[in-house]
Amino acid sequence: MNIELVLIVLFVIGYALIAFEHPLKINKTAPALLLAVLSWAVYALSGVSTTEQVHGQLAHHMSDISEILFFLMGAMTIVELVALHNGFDHITQAIKTTNKRKLLCLIGFVTFFLSSILDNLTTAIVMVSLLRKLLNDRNDRMIFAAMVIIAANAGGAWSPIGDVTTTMLWIGGQVSSLHLMRELLLPSLVCLIVPLCYQSLFLKGDIEATPDTKQLPEPKSLPVLILGILSLLSVPLFKAITHLPPYLGILGGMSILWIYTELVHGKDQNRDHLKINNALMRIDLSSVLFFLGILLAVASFEAVGILHHAATFLQNQIGNQTLIVTSLGILSAIIDNVPLTAAVQGMYDLSNFPTDHSLWVSLAYAVGTGGSILIIGSAAGVVVMGMENISFGWYLRHVSFTALLGYLAGIACYIITG
Repeated sequence: MNIELVLIVLFVIGYALIAFEHPLKINKTAPALLLAVLSWAVYALSGVSTTEQVHGQLAHHMSDISEILFFLMGAMTIVELVALHNGFDHITQAIKTTNKRKLLCLIGFVTFFLSSILDNLTTAIVMVSLLRKLLNDRNDRMIFAAMVIIAANAGGAWSPIGDVTTTMLWIGGQVSSLHLMRELLLPSLVCLIVPLCYQSLFLKGDIEATPDTKQLPEPKSLPVLILGILSLLSVPLFKAITHLPPYLGILGGMSILWIYTELVHGKDQNRDHLKINNALMRIDLSSVLFFLGILLAVASFEAVGILHHAATFLQNQIGNQTLIVTSLGILSAIIDNVPLTAAVQGMYDLSNFPTDHSLWVSLAYAVGTGGSILIIGSAAGVVVMGMENISFGWYLRHVSFTALLGYLAGIACYIITG
């Protein structure tokens, strides 16, 4: 039995089920988990390695994956707690302009920097919710929502906590936080500015006035917002000082925020909805389990040696590192960037490509921003697609070229400045 061929066939079938989750009405998490289980079961039964070796490899990969999952769960809890207090309204309500071009630029830059602090998925939800309060015209709102996707992905690419893929590379030791931010801030800005300028050419006039639908702030919303942002920002500092894994830093920040909210809300039953128990119930556990399944499945590829063979093939057939990474970024518009990043991490060894090597830094940019080219290419795109009912075809016709221009401009910027 050719175990490599069997695993590849399993992955193709599993990924097809994941890609067509909406037509099939099967949540992508289910096939991802099943794919992980079947992949490791096939490997264990193949006889290629002993039972002890398989168990050891599985435990090693599960240890690395758990660090990512606990980090994500801690970050999600902090963000949900801030959202429960309507803390993000303090940011969004500061937007006053009615000029379409100015508003587009303002929304773009707010999304960009907010995404680097939170994550691109949460930021997309926050900003699209804001657009619903600001824009009545559906066509305008779709254009603005599309720019939110591009800005959120660009903003997440240069921050170690802004995107799942950059977090994976950071926790995996492929990039350091300060080097990543220094190298990718300018290319990521270019990736945003080029589409902003292009889309601004087609916008004229002012937005129509909308009814005042602002929510009243919940008690202690501003302190919770400040404490939540500080908790997220302190994680890279915690890692730099203690040299401990980032998930410990995020869990520490979450616990401080937990203690604060318990103290200020006390036993007031009217504020039960503001406590962390409610935030924990709002966490997208399905996404966490999806990451678990897909990362474990890719780990089986690494254990068997498929990823090593893939790296050798790419190096022999293409050779040019920039061309390889650029292609991977475009591929991330079709293939989810989480398994793609996990695959590359398994393909290239840290002994040959050490921390902060240009391969890892350019990969963080490419897979983070390349997903904007198609609306299904990123978590931010998928959630905006659902919230605003934007079709794949509309985005392809009106936005994909714009996103591609920004992506390639950012790549060019990185090459020039690097």
